Amino acid sequence: MKAFHAYDIRGIYNEDFNKEDAYKIGFYLPTLLKTNKILVGRDVRLSSPEIYDNLTRGINDAWADVYDAGLSTTPMIYWLTAKFDFQASVMITASHNGKEYNGMKISRAGAKPVGYDTGLSELEKMLDKEVMACSQRGKIIPFDKKQEYIDFQKQYLPNNIGNMNLSIDCSNGMSALLIKDIIGENHNYIFDTLDGSFPNHEANPLIAENVVDLQKAVIENKSDLGIIFDGDADRVMFVDEKGKFISPDLMIAVLGNYFLKNSKEKTLVLQDIRSSKAVGEYLSKFGNTDVHTWKVGRAFASLKMAEIDATFGGELAGHYYFKDFYFSDSGILAMLIIIKVIADMKEKGISVSELINEIKAYANSGEINFRIEDKVGAMNSVKTYFEENEAVSKFMDFDGYRLEFQDWWFNIRPSNTEPYLRLIVEAKSEELLLNKLEIINKLLKEYF
Repeated sequence: MKAFHAYDIRGIYNEDFNKEDAYKIGFYLPTLLKTNKILVGRDVRLSSPEIYDNLTRGINDAWADVYDAGLSTTPMIYWLTAKFDFQASVMITASHNGKEYNGMKISRAGAKPVGYDTGLSELEKMLDKEVMACSQRGKIIPFDKKQEYIDFQKQYLPNNIGNMNLSIDCSNGMSALLIKDIIGENHNYIFDTLDGSFPNHEANPLIAENVVDLQKAVIENKSDLGIIFDGDADRVMFVDEKGKFISPDLMIAVLGNYFLKNSKEKTLVLQDIRSSKAVGEYLSKFGNTDVHTWKVGRAFASLKMAEIDATFGGELAGHYYFKDFYFSDSGILAMLIIIKVIADMKEKGISVSELINEIKAYANSGEINFRIEDKVGAMNSVKTYFEENEAVSKFMDFDGYRLEFQDWWFNIRPSNTEPYLRLIVEAKSEELLLNKLEIINKLLKEYF
């Protein structure tokens, strides 16, 4: 089915999947995850109620109970899954995608992600079977733990937050459900009402046009920091006091250093394969840390973090994972720690832009998308060209290819959720960056 991806189930509702599919997914989940009770939360998308009704009807017809968390952020469902020992949970959301999309993020015990290689492929095959409803039905049990989750998050609230001038864009998404109860109302909020039609901008802060309103708010309010969430609040991104967007991988360095300073033991940090070399170089200055590189996506990052017992992890897409959060990602938790770091810096007279300039050391293209059918052929063409023409100092092939050279590197990888080939190039100088981009563009044009 088109909606089944590496990390989750997601697509255009009533095109890529429909209410009948939602019902069948619900019916077969108890069998797949070997449980008779499933936690279910949902975002504010217009199609979420219909998906919820059919998903939960399927679960009940399989003689399993639904614990209804109601409107939720995705991280809230992760936390509830692990905290209250559920063997399975479903968050109905399409995260940052447009309003016509919806989907499901499925977790097993301990909030471990169910990806395509860890259960979704098996679930997809089950959908071809005929449903034989059980003679007895499960129940829907209200499970409102919002206040407990808020109390947990408030443990990370910095004492000096009152000294901060913050501008915050909730993107009309799920962060608006919780954020004022956690950090208070005395901040500069925009688009802070729940609205599944996303009337102001798409809830994807990686697209530059979606950050423009926040950048204006930061300048107008003379804010120390701008904060923007995606639709389900598992991702967060930041804007400095000058209104400049901060590449999320550089925040891995900021957060990694926070944990390094607050730990007596060696700090293991996980980054994704797209991350700037500046992250590892910055953290290495402080010693007692190791930076590991791995695949993109929660389905991979969370499991790898647990495997190596990493304290913290981050991705270029603005996901930040925490050992203390069951190796899951939380946009609001990341925000709270960043606010603490920035508030402490402000007391020393250091601005956000000054901190980021201390980390950033390279010219970076950002992630560029190419709509290419023969992704494997295109990737191999680029890889082969540079292997034959330059000395490769480091090679990674676990998520597309990352080839590193003396003064530049690139990562080229197929998207797991969209029909794109994705490219990032980073170099010691802007001139070198443009030169390498020109070469790669010429190679890829053969596949357009």
